[in-house]
Amino acid sequence: MRDRAQVVIVGAGIVGASTAYHLAKNGSTDVIVLDQGPLFETGGSTSHAPGGVFQVNFSKTMTEFARYTTRLYSELESDGRPAWYPVGSLEVAWTDERLADLKRKLGVARSWDVDAHLLGPDDARDLIPLLSNQILGALHVPSDGIARAVRAVEAMSADSASMGVEFHGNVEITGFDVRGGRVRGVRTGAGTIEAEKVLIATGIWAPSTAGLAGITVPLIPMQHQYAVTSPLEQLKGETVEVRHPVLRHQDRSMYFRQERDAYGIGTYRHEPLPFRAADLPSGLQNGRAPAERAFIDEVFKEPMEHARELLPALKSVGLEKKLNGIFSFTPDGMPIMGESPQVRDLWIAAAVWITHAGGVGKTMAEWMTTGQTEWDTRECDIARFEPHALEKPYVFERSMQQYREVYDIVHPLQPAAGPRNIRLTPFYTHQVQMGAHFAESGGWERPRWYSVNEPAAPATPRRDGWEAVEWSPAAAAEHLGTRARAGLFDMSTFAKFEITGNGALGFLQWITANNVDRPAGSVTYTAMLTRSGGIRCDLTVVRPGVRSDENRFLVMTGGSTGAYDLSWMKAHARGRSGVQINDITEDLCCIGLWGPQSREVLSAITSDDVSNSAFPYLSVRELTVDEISVMAVRISYVGELGWELYCPSEHGSRFWDIVWEAAREVGAVIAGTTAQDTLRLEKGYLLWGADIHTGYNPIQAGLGFAVDMDKGDFLGREALVRIMSTGVQRRLRCMTLDDPSRVVIGKEPIWLNGKVCGYVTSAGYGHSVGRGIALGYLPTIGSGPGSTLEIEYFGEKLPATVRATPLFDPTGSRLRG
Repeated sequence: MRDRAQVVIVGAGIVGASTAYHLAKNGSTDVIVLDQGPLFETGGSTSHAPGGVFQVNFSKTMTEFARYTTRLYSELESDGRPAWYPVGSLEVAWTDERLADLKRKLGVARSWDVDAHLLGPDDARDLIPLLSNQILGALHVPSDGIARAVRAVEAMSADSASMGVEFHGNVEITGFDVRGGRVRGVRTGAGTIEAEKVLIATGIWAPSTAGLAGITVPLIPMQHQYAVTSPLEQLKGETVEVRHPVLRHQDRSMYFRQERDAYGIGTYRHEPLPFRAADLPSGLQNGRAPAERAFIDEVFKEPMEHARELLPALKSVGLEKKLNGIFSFTPDGMPIMGESPQVRDLWIAAAVWITHAGGVGKTMAEWMTTGQTEWDTRECDIARFEPHALEKPYVFERSMQQYREVYDIVHPLQPAAGPRNIRLTPFYTHQVQMGAHFAESGGWERPRWYSVNEPAAPATPRRDGWEAVEWSPAAAAEHLGTRARAGLFDMSTFAKFEITGNGALGFLQWITANNVDRPAGSVTYTAMLTRSGGIRCDLTVVRPGVRSDENRFLVMTGGSTGAYDLSWMKAHARGRSGVQINDITEDLCCIGLWGPQSREVLSAITSDDVSNSAFPYLSVRELTVDEISVMAVRISYVGELGWELYCPSEHGSRFWDIVWEAAREVGAVIAGTTAQDTLRLEKGYLLWGADIHTGYNPIQAGLGFAVDMDKGDFLGREALVRIMSTGVQRRLRCMTLDDPSRVVIGKEPIWLNGKVCGYVTSAGYGHSVGRGIALGYLPTIGSGPGSTLEIEYFGEKLPATVRATPLFDPTGSRLRG
């Protein structure tokens, strides 16, 4: 074994092998792959995975991973044995609720360009004749199938080895050489291997492996039972490993696959069975692989009854093979990928299922070598976790809930069950008193609406489907009250960063796309871009007034992405002198005071001049409100006259009382995030993570006004030059539903001229314009204002029309007045 390599990968399971394979394919062959177990049945989750691959996921990124994975596996074989059986999949409906959800899933499949079909019961039984007559229908994805994970590992490893990659099994990892905040090597029982980059791909052992470098990987190993029946009379004589589609029975939290003349049965129909990563063995224990535990027959009794209900042929057979395997669950159910925010050049790829491993390996190889990825990775990046989300009790409770809900019908707005009340703004007590309905985001409790506003709710279109879930007529009252008079919004959850030092301006000029070199008292909306021009985040940069240091800037980004954005800024500040970045999120609270009478409210609480001439749009001033120093930023996310009012959090409760007392005099409303969302849709304002992310650039998104190509070089500028010279094929468009009583919720496919041409990125009901609104990227040619199309919602195609934006106050006079 060599004592140095450009890349050392710890873990030779499906993720480690896939990453090594893609590194080698990309020309990086100075790679060593190590594993504590024997090659290539290492004893981890890969070794016992049943292999069912279902591509369609409500996450586009996860679907992209899976689509690529199926194509990759189909090209692999080991000793003439295929790694992939393209038998397709069936997800059956046992209830009306599930059948409706399969219609939603069919829509998402079309949005993500996966061929899928909703079958009636008879057509489903044509594919799996064993199915019960009680099924109501099924979703069929012909390109899904069964993977033989170990064969895939063997094939990829053989190809990698032929290009120079080394694989070594039975190697104990004892630690990492970390110096100056950077990994320099891997310590093993046989000595240290120097490395420029290290990838931890140890699956259920990842928390323990990463812990050797002082890194927290928030996942919980979970026991999961799978069993194979004795031979079925109906499959007698079958010699092919699998012919039937892989099967899901999600109403009973179960899945099935044919195993020649028998059937394999897996179940989540039990309370989670967690296992501490630190207690996982590294080798065989009583003849069992380290990622396996003793089978618990009692846990399998109820699932077996459900299995026989779905597949009556199972009533006459028992179980011949029983497996209790261990695999990973994370707090949000997503993989953990990317470079550690704490240790440079130490990379993680964990909590990855066989379904996604090919795409994850491709992405990790791209990321590690170029810093760029083909697909947006915001949902998977290890930097997404706020500090509280790395604490063991939080990781445990959220991961347990992910196991319970893995096959549940989960509404995209469904609030987390717990832990809750982790981060509270100073206004929380006031919000509770006014009947706030809370949801959690980034650990913060954020009011969606207030029941105190329900009596003032206007007549609104009837909602009786998914669009009615996590919605209240109170939100409509808050929307219209803000437009008519004024609204108070709790914006304290914004992530807030203080950038200081004599290098602060140069740093911000490099990392943002707009020109922030403006006089003190200026406010700039802009974006941070990737090198390929993707939108890494959108943000507001505030250069405080003349009483402040000219080398001091405040940066505000989304409340749920603070850790993610901070990691990006710190990574790009490395090596720059005179730049200090401080997270001051919890030091300041903020009230969004917006609406045509907001100036009247603000004038009532301060003697400072807040007239349009003294305090114009996109400026910042320091005001005094009683004894409280307030930083007022004239900007609005709802498209109305108004300010973001910041003050020290210790004054927050009193500040709220002062502002609310004055606001009540003009009939202002207290408003939540649901109203905020519909107000911004009417103005065409975009939401990062939905309408914009690294998969889109500012030109496509209509954010050219937030880019200054003449200010000098900045991160992503070179890519924008190319994009602007060649033009874009797709642009973000605003659509309204022709039927004023209808509304959609997001991710629905958009049909143009009989073909799916895009999907809804975000949606809601515009109470001021009287129409359902949807945003989505459409072909540049043929989708201009006035174009007619259809949006598919639970199988129904709703006529819609492309509109010029913004829909409300197109001249911006209300905002700037």
